[in-house]
Amino acid sequence: MKIIDLLNTDNKYINEAAQLLIDNFHDSWNTMDSAIEEVMESMEEDKISRIAVNHNDEVIGWIGGMPQYDGNVWEMHPLVVRKDFQSKGIGKLLVEDFENKVSEKGGVTILLGTDDENNRTSIGGIDIYDNYLENIENMKNIGKHPFEFYKKQGYIVVGTIPDANGFGKPDILMAKRVGKMK
Repeated sequence: MKIIDLLNTDNKYINEAAQLLIDNFHDSWNTMDSAIEEVMESMEEDKISRIAVNHNDEVIGWIGGMPQYDGNVWEMHPLVVRKDFQSKGIGKLLVEDFENKVSEKGGVTILLGTDDENNRTSIGGIDIYDNYLENIENMKNIGKHPFEFYKKQGYIVVGTIPDANGFGKPDILMAKRVGKMK
């Protein structure tokens, strides 16, 4: 497996990255056109867009991100791994690669949002405004939610956007410092 820039690649890789979105996030990207549009946006100047390619020259993972706050903070979006390659360390390698690229560009912190639209955490499906800090501090993974993956990579919960996707469907904000303080 190798990790390469998605920039300036052929349509095969672009289409395969788009298919990953459809296969893993069908609620958000349910057409090839919408998924390709997302891939193309990730390849704009000043963004990071990297793919993991297996020995058969197939895209098995994709990570992207964009600078914010004058490049001090980078938002990670998206991270997706082909279903038959999940839980095999591909996501971890993509995150490490992304962190290195952000650090090389002078970024200090990586921020990401991981939605809970299906009550896969203890804060999904409830009014988290009631006892907000206690709910966040005691948040549990009850349905294989990805926030646990990010915690293993060193990310911490820095907040939520309650009801981001409708009542009881928060976006969980996580961050990690990857650069040196200036």
